Amino acid sequence: MPNQVQIGNTDLRVNPIGLGANAIGGHNLYPGLNEQANKELIKAAIKEGLDFVDTAFSYGMGRSEELVGEAIREIGKRHEIIIATKGAQRFIGEEKHIDNSPDFLRETVDASLKRLQTDYIDLFYIHYPDENTPKYEAIGTLKELKDAGKIRAIGVSNFSPEQLREANQDGYVDVIQGHYNLFHRDAEQDYFPYTIQHGISFVPYFPFASGLLAGKYTKETQFNDFRANMPHLKGQAFEQNLEKVDQLRQIANRKQAEVSQVVLAWYLAQEAIDTVIPGAKKTEQVLNNLSALEINLTAQEMNEIDQIFTSD
Repeated sequence: MPNQVQIGNTDLRVNPIGLGANAIGGHNLYPGLNEQANKELIKAAIKEGLDFVDTAFSYGMGRSEELVGEAIREIGKRHEIIIATKGAQRFIGEEKHIDNSPDFLRETVDASLKRLQTDYIDLFYIHYPDENTPKYEAIGTLKELKDAGKIRAIGVSNFSPEQLREANQDGYVDVIQGHYNLFHRDAEQDYFPYTIQHGISFVPYFPFASGLLAGKYTKETQFNDFRANMPHLKGQAFEQNLEKVDQLRQIANRKQAEVSQVVLAWYLAQEAIDTVIPGAKKTEQVLNNLSALEINLTAQEMNEIDQIFTSD
């Protein structure tokens, strides 16, 4: 088992490289997924030392949670695996509504427990803030669920800095999950000072910038899915971004590593970040991500990467 890290001030300890499970049963996000292959990926990852799986109700409207629960039950290591999930989406007919009300959060946690086939969730996030519920009231409900043993740690996702402060007025927030990568570094000013001061762990999503920081794209790459409308993957911006990735590749080559591994190592060297949760569709991708733990970046390399991604 690799060296584990503590997530913020919680009692959760994990391999720093986790698995983002949006491609596990996330049929609404990735059509044509093979569910048996999804489960085998989780099992293979766990056998290789991964022990942190991050899912959500919105990944397949509960299907990801079900597959994660099935895979962990079949491998028989629930007590060794840290499961994070998220909820806030209420459906009225076909319409989706964001709901952080106490009653709905209790329903949501109970439903996730059932889908995951477990009697506790290690880390539960409010996936999105709603417009009406006071943030401290929503978090107070999760604190009650934590005291009852249904969840072990409290998280929020997609909360603005102001909403995070309101949510944490009683000091109950353990983790925030937010948008952060080398191309999108606003969190360094907007969140990191506060989270570091209050012992809240920051978990980045989109760590590879929709694949760009995995180092596999070229100027000829074309997208026929949701990525086709992303500004950083279009036109001149795409070409400029590829040039930055090529500069990063030079550092990776010197270290006999993949671009993606250097990227993950850079994140894990940030004081605000304890763990990263890159997604994967193939077992090889998970193994490649886990190998990032073998990468040690020097202070000079850290600064070199910082300069590449702060220059215009």
